[in-house]
Amino acid sequence: MRPLRPFAFAAALLLSALAPLAAGAVEPQRVVSPGGIEAWLIEDRSNPIIALDVGFRGGAVTDSADKAGRARMAAALLDEGAGDLDSQTFQKELADLSIRLGFDAGRDTFTGSLTTLTRNRDRAFELLRLALTEPRFDAEPVERIRQQLVVRAKRDAVDPDSVAWSTLTAALYPDHPYGRRTDGTPESLAAIERADLEAFVAERLARDNLYIGVAGDISAAELGPLLDAVFGALPAESAPIAAGATEPAADGGTIVVDKEVPQSVVALGHGGIARDHPDYYTAYAVNYILGGGGFASRLYTEVREARGLAYSVYSYLNPLDLSSLVLGGVATANARVGESLELIRQEWARMAAEGPSAEELADAKTYLTGSFPLRLNSTGALSRILVGMQMENLGLDYLERRNDYIEAITLKDARRVAAALYHPEALTAVVVGRPDGIEATRAAPGGS
Repeated sequence: MRPLRPFAFAAALLLSALAPLAAGAVEPQRVVSPGGIEAWLIEDRSNPIIALDVGFRGGAVTDSADKAGRARMAAALLDEGAGDLDSQTFQKELADLSIRLGFDAGRDTFTGSLTTLTRNRDRAFELLRLALTEPRFDAEPVERIRQQLVVRAKRDAVDPDSVAWSTLTAALYPDHPYGRRTDGTPESLAAIERADLEAFVAERLARDNLYIGVAGDISAAELGPLLDAVFGALPAESAPIAAGATEPAADGGTIVVDKEVPQSVVALGHGGIARDHPDYYTAYAVNYILGGGGFASRLYTEVREARGLAYSVYSYLNPLDLSSLVLGGVATANARVGESLELIRQEWARMAAEGPSAEELADAKTYLTGSFPLRLNSTGALSRILVGMQMENLGLDYLERRNDYIEAITLKDARRVAAALYHPEALTAVVVGRPDGIEATRAAPGGS
């Protein structure tokens, strides 16, 4: 929702993304401030840029049904005025100093991202402190952001892709916050008051719930005192998350949401595998072979390449904090939906029954190990992955060990995990459109 920053900053960011990292730069270190606040740091002096990412557990999963969208609304408002700075003044200072600052809320997390030129470091960190600890939630930006979110919610309510996924999650999680729209609805957004936004900040943004990743032109000695300055004023403890662990419904079947569009959208899925499960990396490789590998996947080969039924078809793992899913999707002309969905179900079942071939597994391992370093190509990418490493308890040496997990996958394990992971009989499919040759076997949740 923010305008682009000045060209000089964009050019500096581009330079950071394209320039190779200095030798030894990708070596995380644990930094603990004098006040006991921990961050993970990758020091890289090759460019005068610092990126800081922050994560807190608890996003949209903490929203009540009648005020769904509260977390997203709070995220959009933290940089719309803080401390003595109103929205216009706060945003002008960010632009004038070439500082990029923004926040977001997912289902399980609330995140923030700061990128600044080194020369503006101290003021950038101070603006981050104000946004986290003294957000204003003034009436004008609250109503402006509310209307932006309402417009988005109304658009999503008629967008086939959005309808497909929201219907699927509602079917899989009928009695859990995971089944709600993270962006809320026009009605729930209208019900959110300033006090609700203040309560979210007070409940979630606390030091016991804080994960910090920093990369770029800053040393551990410089970072320590800044951590206390920025985060020291946060409350010590966050509120417990009321929602508990859950399993997705395994009813299977097909839901059809009637919509007059020339191309139907299909979203499908069932229960998956947790991120901390010992077999997660094996499942990750197996899914790459089924539908996560783009042009190299079985789904692409059978649905797109061999028969030309769809432009895009895919699957992926979605491990959540309180549950886990295997998901897939396709979009194709109404006349071809039935054949496309039948092929996807067949490939789902074939993977469960046979697992991958030795050649498929070898190719997957080559790609997954070779492509991983490309994800570490900028200060922003590094600071983000450092937060993820902490939140997933992956360990400070994860960047060294990650490819070893992939290399250790055996064909026997891949076939065992495939059999345990894929359950075609539990696969729930949502089709949005007017598909030929498909009969609904169950109703849409809530009469969607």
